[in-house]
Amino acid sequence: MEGTILSEAELLAYKPGEAITLSAVLAILVVAVVTVVVFRLFRSEDGSVKLPGGWSFTWE
Repeated sequence: MEGTILSEAELLAYKPGEAITLSAVLAILVVAVVTVVVFRLFRSEDGSVKLPGGWSFTWE
């Protein structure tokens, strides 16, 4: 793998944390949505969940 020498302007324009920040924000968003869905399922009086692969959960 060969590297390229960047000019001073290119070095200043490069932001290495953008992908990490975006990944962190999306991960937190996914965790929040899953938490709300699980909370609402467990708080419901009659609940059932069907997951891919034939898994099914029911509680009364």
